[in-house]
Amino acid sequence: MSPDVWMILAFAGLLIAGLPVAFSLALSGAVGIVLGLSPDMLATLGTNTYNSIAKYPLIAIPLFILTGLIFERSGVALRLVRFAQALIGPRHGGLALVAVLVCMIMGGMSGSGPADAAAVAMVMLPSMTKAGYPKPFSATLIAASASTAILIPPSVALILYSIVVPGVDLRALFAAGLFPGILAGLALLVPAMIVSKRYGWEGGKPVEGAEQFSVRTTFKQAIPALFAPVLILGGLRSGLFTPTEAAVVAVAYGAIVGLFLTRELSLRDLWELFGEAAIISGVVMLIIALAGIFAWAGTMLGTFRHLAEWIISLTDNGVLLLILVMLAVLVAGMLLDAISIYLIMMPILIPVMQHFEWNPVWFGILLAMNIAIGQFTPPVAVNLMVTTEVAKIRLEQTLGWALLFVVAMGCALALVAMFPAIALWLPTVLGYNV
Repeated sequence: MSPDVWMILAFAGLLIAGLPVAFSLALSGAVGIVLGLSPDMLATLGTNTYNSIAKYPLIAIPLFILTGLIFERSGVALRLVRFAQALIGPRHGGLALVAVLVCMIMGGMSGSGPADAAAVAMVMLPSMTKAGYPKPFSATLIAASASTAILIPPSVALILYSIVVPGVDLRALFAAGLFPGILAGLALLVPAMIVSKRYGWEGGKPVEGAEQFSVRTTFKQAIPALFAPVLILGGLRSGLFTPTEAAVVAVAYGAIVGLFLTRELSLRDLWELFGEAAIISGVVMLIIALAGIFAWAGTMLGTFRHLAEWIISLTDNGVLLLILVMLAVLVAGMLLDAISIYLIMMPILIPVMQHFEWNPVWFGILLAMNIAIGQFTPPVAVNLMVTTEVAKIRLEQTLGWALLFVVAMGCALALVAMFPAIALWLPTVLGYNV
């Protein structure tokens, strides 16, 4: 067998053996270098790992992770929930609507699905349980809604996509993700409302404690949270700061909100959050760094080119091949995190995308929607792991509800695939390069 086949087999074998993705990528890349190039080329490992993370746009990732943690600790989610409850009022499915809306707004601050899921689940699950919603349904709905954070800007996944795919404007990606993200949220809301009404959950009765909050009072309390996405996106659109600088602004704004406005964040808390963000960012950066070994070996051996040529040879029908690619990414999303998927699959998919002349911004949004579905689809389902832990239930209890929401978001994905203007209209109007 050729060295590149050995490299792929080594990667698959190490993953099946339970080795973390980062180390599987590094070791299989080293196998490819030894068998296909020369053992002397192992001297490039240090250079490749460094070059993989020595990129200015990557600074935004740990900063947006920190932003999500700060807003989670600052009581922002609770204030958003109170405002949404006061605005929507008692009705069948009212809390389901609140959960979806709050997840989408929180996604516009953190850019991270798991952080979004944790913040909203802590606040919403007790209220939904008291109102009669089954815990498996509530946990799945919040996990699915939190996955829209990967689409609604700022998105950590889209930041990485803009780095992996040359020539893609991150501002265009952010703008392109907005309407598909809203569409995905609405797609989840439709079955949630239908099911809530069918089973009589909530029953149109006021949630305990909700009657004391007026729309006016809760709106005033929620203004700092609602202003965060406006600040980030408005600054990007006006050219006041770059996407990387926007991450710095978001951290500073979140700290001001927590320390001086909600006053639920202390300097000691902030220091602890720095450490927590550093740990999470360290894991992310380790994956990116060690994936550089795999990427360099695959490029030098021609592995990615051979795989791309094989995929292109499957069919001349671009629509059929797009469906096959989406299904492959969906399966990958059920097993791997978004960062690993981009680093592993994009070197293969970029030549395919170029061959069929798919718009890279539109294609990036389709990939993100697919990965979003994977975030709440077992067996891995990172968002669902977070919400089931908060709800104190087993992951397998959510399987039926997860399939319902997979179908719902799949319909939104199909609409964006059939009508690219859903994603491309806004960045075109804003004058970004698409």
